[in-house]
Order: sequence, then structure tokens, then C-alpha cells
Amino acid sequence: MTSPFTHQLLGWKKADKTGRVVPNFADSDNEQSIALAGAMLDHLGFNRALTEGLPPKPGTVLEHRVRDDLSSSLQNLAPSRAWRLDRKAIVTSFAQYSHLRRVDDLVKQSQELRVAIGRDYLIRPDVTVGLELPAARMHAPFLHAAVSCKWTIRSDRVQNIRHEFIQMIRHRRGRQPHLVAVTAEPMPSRIAAIARGTGEVDAVYHIAFEALAHAVATQGNAQQQDDWNECVEQRRVLPYEELATTLVRW
Repeated sequence: MTSPFTHQLLGWKKADKTGRVVPNFADSDNEQSIALAGAMLDHLGFNRALTEGLPPKPGTVLEHRVRDDLSSSLQNLAPSRAWRLDRKAIVTSFAQYSHLRRVDDLVKQSQELRVAIGRDYLIRPDVTVGLELPAARMHAPFLHAAVSCKWTIRSDRVQNIRHEFIQMIRHRRGRQPHLVAVTAEPMPSRIAAIARGTGEVDAVYHIAFEALAHAVATQGNAQQQDDWNECVEQRRVLPYEELATTLVRW
């Protein structure tokens, strides 16, 4: 269970601080992260040597790969639906959030409103899945899903995801879009920081789910094993391959 692009993104790199070779998605200051990521690469068949051609900014490449893969997958699975895949599209370009354009015009004109309301409702998700609907009153595509792509997970990134998705839940007019995250993070405890919650994030999809399951079973400490089992059993963490089929079922 790996995404079609996993082998293009993962590999071994030289750590900046120590010069040793480490997985390019591990926290080089955390031995458990390195052990789990290394076991994942072993399971995926990588040699323990520098990997040629790794992208210098894998997080950005991940966004492009997710957008392109979902675009082709959704079209193949449901060709009768008018899918529209974008990267960094502002939510006000979608039907449920188009009213925020007027709100933003008013906020721009009033310093008091800028202080009281702010402008954090103007969100640009990493990847958006839109649907062109035939309804005459729909002058903008419907936002079917928003995908937050996080190469790895740190505490500040968790808060960013939650904050953006909470704003999208609060400000929508109409059905809520599917709100998900995609990651390559090797530490279940960090994945759980996103996966747990009260509905801000529907699920976290991992691009190397099977490899991580193997790594946790062989190299994970008690905490990592407990967090992984919890998230998987509750279907809070899922293989990336299930994302397109999930979106089609909605």
C-alpha cells in the first residue's frame, strides 16, 4: 500500500548537522523517527546509500503529485462528474464560500472589522477538489474536498491544519467539504496529533501506509505502537490509495 509517487519522493539524504545518511522524511534529531523511517525505506526496497534525484523541496512536490494523481484517478473512477483539481486555490472561488468575497470587501474598508474579524477565512488549501455542478444557481464550482499536504508533521503544522479546517467548517454555506491530510510522517505519535480530535480533520492518508505499519511493528517503541494501533483501528489513518475511492463515494 503505497501511493504511485512514493518511490519518487522518499529516499536517503545526508543530514545537514551530522553528515550521516538519514531518511529524507525523518527528524534527524529524533532517533525513533530515524529508525522508523529507515525501516520504511528498507521495506520499500531502498539501498542504505544516498538516493539520486531526491526533490530539494519534497513538500511542494507532494502537493503537485497529489493534485495530479487525484485528477487522473477521479476522472477514471467517475468520468461523468466534472472534476476540477487545483493547488492553492482560494476558497472564495467555490460555491460554499463565495459569500466571503463580500465579507472581505467590507473588512478591507473597515479597520474595526479587520481587528475584530481578521482575514484568516481567506484560506488556500494545498489541493482542492472541486465539482462543476449543473444547477443554474451555482455560478462557482462546489468544493468537494480540501487536502492539506504535510511532508512531515511538527506541532506548528498541526495547529495550522486545524485552524484552517475549523475556519472552513464555520464559514461554509452548504455541505461541508471532505477535509483530509496527506503525509509521509514516520512517527505515529505525530500523526495522531492530527488524527485525533472532534472532527476538524476527517482522516489522515499516508503515502506509505504498509511500510509504516511494518516499521512500527519492528522498530516502534510502546508509544508509537499504541498510537498507530489506535489511529488505524479507528480509521483515522488510512492508506493514500483509499482517498480517491472515498471522494467518489461522497
